[in-house]
Amino acid sequence: LKVHNTNFTTSMEGGTGQPVIDVVLPTYIMTPSETEKFYPSEVKAIADAVMKEELDGDKITKQMVEDWYDDGEDFENLSKSIADKIRQRVKETLNVNRYKLVVQVTLGQMKDQGVRITSRCLWDTQTDNYASIDYKNEFIWGSAMVFGLYAE
Repeated sequence: LKVHNTNFTTSMEGGTGQPVIDVVLPTYIMTPSETEKFYPSEVKAIADAVMKEELDGDKITKQMVEDWYDDGEDFENLSKSIADKIRQRVKETLNVNRYKLVVQVTLGQMKDQGVRITSRCLWDTQTDNYASIDYKNEFIWGSAMVFGLYAE
């Protein structure tokens, strides 16, 4: 227990001269409420919408993909931008203030190859979770993984 304030009362105030101690109890929260939980279905919808906004349409052209090795920084910056937008939109849309959000976005060329993306985490199965989405168009593929880790 933490002692916050100590005051003494005097006999003139009608007190006994004994110290009065205000006690402040801990305010930490061990588990999120139902409205504060990380729900993968809601996060998937947000991540999917951001990926489509950023990669659909004329934003990615065949020429950009053919020049992948020359314009590698463009795709690196694009994946960072997408990850930042997903994280920001999840924070704005959902009530996950006490969660640490980690977003990983991977982009690649559609060149008839196979890819597997895996991850491992040590976490509390009661509060922590993740959401994963995949995206494809005729030029590129993308994967976004969003991890929500509850900070007590």
